[in-house]
Amino acid sequence: MSAPAPASPHALHLLFAAQSLGGASPPIIISLGGLVGQQLSADPTAATLPVSLYQLGLALSTLPAAWVMQRHGRRPAYVLGAVLGVLSGLIAAQGIAQQDFVLFCLGTALAGFYAACVQSYRFAAIDAVGDPGLQARAISRVMLGGLIAAVIGPQLVIWTRDALPMTPFAGSFYGQAALALLALPLLLALRLPPPTQASVSGPARPLGAIVRTPQFIVACTAGVVSYGLMAFLMTATPMAMVGCGFSVGEAALGVQWHVLAMFAPSFVTGRLMARWGKLPVTALGLLLTGASGVIALMGLELLHFWGALILLGVGWNFSFIGATALLTESYRPAERAKVQALNDFLVFGTVALASFGSGRLLHTAGWDAINAGMLPLVAAVLLMLAAQAWRQRAATPTAV
Repeated sequence: MSAPAPASPHALHLLFAAQSLGGASPPIIISLGGLVGQQLSADPTAATLPVSLYQLGLALSTLPAAWVMQRHGRRPAYVLGAVLGVLSGLIAAQGIAQQDFVLFCLGTALAGFYAACVQSYRFAAIDAVGDPGLQARAISRVMLGGLIAAVIGPQLVIWTRDALPMTPFAGSFYGQAALALLALPLLLALRLPPPTQASVSGPARPLGAIVRTPQFIVACTAGVVSYGLMAFLMTATPMAMVGCGFSVGEAALGVQWHVLAMFAPSFVTGRLMARWGKLPVTALGLLLTGASGVIALMGLELLHFWGALILLGVGWNFSFIGATALLTESYRPAERAKVQALNDFLVFGTVALASFGSGRLLHTAGWDAINAGMLPLVAAVLLMLAAQAWRQRAATPTAV
């Protein structure tokens, strides 16, 4: 058996910085995509199409991004992603300048490939540490860059949205391109430990056999449900708040607190998993997600909306980082690329569907119904986690 690759703290620093810059692009696209869509589209119902196409581009790019990583390594794929991130911002800005809705949509969709690479940084963190006991902390450390991104993205929008008076919001997308450009030298300097012989030529099962294992089913389902519910409710909550008479500013502040809550717990998530285990922390995250729905059902005051958003963010952090760590138990070294790619395709495909469907479901079913409807999903995944914990205990030899 090959020895674990040595840890690379320098690589973790670079991945954290790249996450901070790359993770700032989604807030720019999500906060401005609908507003620009309203300006450029002749059809009001197509206003949110740029945001939905970004989410769709992210989902569809997970597989080709993984193919590039498998064939050429993570660093070339990440550099390519950042280059496309620069181009996407420039194309979107030109779409605004030329009043071309299709060109703007092309820019946001192209940003999906960069986002797929940024989402993969958490798996690169696993490669950067050799000890399996350190993997959860490495994931948390890189994901902590999202906390910086949650500040950079909205602030860049504030500083640059009127920087070009003749073309409002174009400055923000030039800023998005500049952030990707700043990430390029960091990614060029990234050096991950070389893959072990087992990860290159070791035994590998067919993908169909892997996806039928309880480890993959539990980890992937936890990731899909935690990220899908978070994206769905984060998209629906501002619309529900405005519909209840709150201002756009109050809704935006709630989303900002939500995004901060998504990443701030990363300071402790890895330590909690090292102490309590991956399954309990993932379950805790899902319990908090369910609690956010309960709070939302308790009333329509500002604190109900904000409290639900904050709990939803913390719950996402524990459950999604936990699900990512659980996924590492489902594959052998030589299987990691295809399993990680399939997992992210399923997760972000669900996010894209949530982006397309949240507004319509809120309009047809109502705020209370979507919060009540998420509780059975949470309960089902909690039962799956409990069953997996029971299987693990049953497989552990009892000390004599």
